[in-house]
Amino acid sequence: MPASPSTARAINDRLALRLLQQQGPLTAGQLKQLTGLSRPTVADLVERLTASGLITVVGESGEQRRGPNARLYGIVADLAHLAALDVRTESVSVIVADLLGRELAAESVPIGGDTGTGPALEQAVGLVERVVKEAGAERLHTVGIGAPGLIDPVTGELRDSTGLPEWHRRLVAALQERLPRARVTVENETNLAALAEQRDGAAQGRDTFVLLWLGHGAGAAVVLDGTLRRGASGGTGEIGFLPVPGTDGLPSATDCAGGFHSLAGATAVTELAARYGLLTDRVGPEGAGSEPVAAELVRAAVRATTGAAASTAKDPAAASDFLDALADRVALGAASVVAVLDPGCVVLGGEIGQAGGEVLAARVAERVARMSPLRTEVKAGALGGRAVLRGALVTARDRAQDDLFAPPQR
Repeated sequence: MPASPSTARAINDRLALRLLQQQGPLTAGQLKQLTGLSRPTVADLVERLTASGLITVVGESGEQRRGPNARLYGIVADLAHLAALDVRTESVSVIVADLLGRELAAESVPIGGDTGTGPALEQAVGLVERVVKEAGAERLHTVGIGAPGLIDPVTGELRDSTGLPEWHRRLVAALQERLPRARVTVENETNLAALAEQRDGAAQGRDTFVLLWLGHGAGAAVVLDGTLRRGASGGTGEIGFLPVPGTDGLPSATDCAGGFHSLAGATAVTELAARYGLLTDRVGPEGAGSEPVAAELVRAAVRATTGAAASTAKDPAAASDFLDALADRVALGAASVVAVLDPGCVVLGGEIGQAGGEVLAARVAERVARMSPLRTEVKAGALGGRAVLRGALVTARDRAQDDLFAPPQR
């Protein structure tokens, strides 16, 4: 049964809006060429979208003579505003952006481990309200949250996880209460980092890959055939619990000590650096939104091994040995993932993965190749710790546009 005229118009409108979102401002002629629609149809949709306040004239094309045909149309950026949160165990970072993803304001605050649930929630929600006000975001449409822990695949809610503060699980409800007109969604932080790396980073153009998160903790995100996989209980990628050699015991259902986290988490990497006498290479203190000390140490070791003038490492040989030992550890997790999933590409994400760069990635790739017959590219993440915020913003933007640009129900 053919679509009704009103539904056909809505579908054409959404197609044009998607093109403007993906490619930026376009002329009516360019929209005609990209959509395959007739000139009168494009003229009608441009008039309709302009009248509805979704698009506006933002300039003129240098390829056209001055006049109606030269007008460049773009999405109205302040049609809706978005907030993205990166919720860590002891801090929260927030950015607010417009509908085109342009950052308007950002801030981070520490939330100490001994802070009570009520005060912690007030700090987190107050931060969001403060950044929204600073950005002048009068139309906050969607809030995207990246948090550690399991996301229930049925309800989309953050599940109770041992070791995580109570305020994490109550944050969505608290934000929804204080920002009743906004849609609030939550996603696992590592999954968001993978989506960001796929959209803007090291995994661009790939529909199958694994992101191995190396930051304060260790985790993984799995994208297969273009789909982010969550598993039956939302636990796909909980690689911190992976039993690996080199630990004192086995992980338990409530504690990943003895798992991959014990080898590749930030604390373990810092302790490893100490064995090689590299702790003196620290640069500054940790704080809200800052990278782990381990990332500084890895970055200094990389500089030492590459002869960078800015290196603070005292012993290049020790720095190289440290990176080899770290690569041995990371390769255990990477090779396990490769053996089960054969993703073809493993991205080393998080602050430590970014700090190690291609130097660490090459070492890990060499070890994985020795342990597995499956051809696998190992790449350094391009976005580091900020990938979670970027991923939260990407998902918030997609959901807002799905809502604002959706054709009406028939």
